[in-house]
Amino acid sequence: MRATLIGLGLAALTAGAATAGPLDAYRWRSRVLVLSAPDPDDAALRAQRAALGPMRGGAAERDLVVLEAVGDGAAARALRAHLSLPAGEFRAVLVGKDGGAKLTEAAPIPRQKLFATIDAMPMRRGEIRGR
Repeated sequence: MRATLIGLGLAALTAGAATAGPLDAYRWRSRVLVLSAPDPDDAALRAQRAALGPMRGGAAERDLVVLEAVGDGAAARALRAHLSLPAGEFRAVLVGKDGGAKLTEAAPIPRQKLFATIDAMPMRRGEIRGR
């Protein structure tokens, strides 16, 4: 199995894994939506990917990147361990710019809920006011 990482090269994650947490490169720069699934054919993973397609503009506006921990590779295991996620089940975790998990779901997160959660964050409200 493999880990698919969107927004960060696998080599960069692997190289930094020994000295830093797998999400440290994003802290204070981006919000991260981590999608964890046992395999690429997981129905919930496919549904979450489909839901993400139409929200690319809104995701970029909110500094949101998506990382996938799919399968049983070293990078996927490291990301799951960092967030205490089960290996055999789908999980979607929204991580704030401060590095803390803000929302964890066992089912795909609808666009409206994802964006509403982000837009309610104090840092995001400050970003909106600053524009």
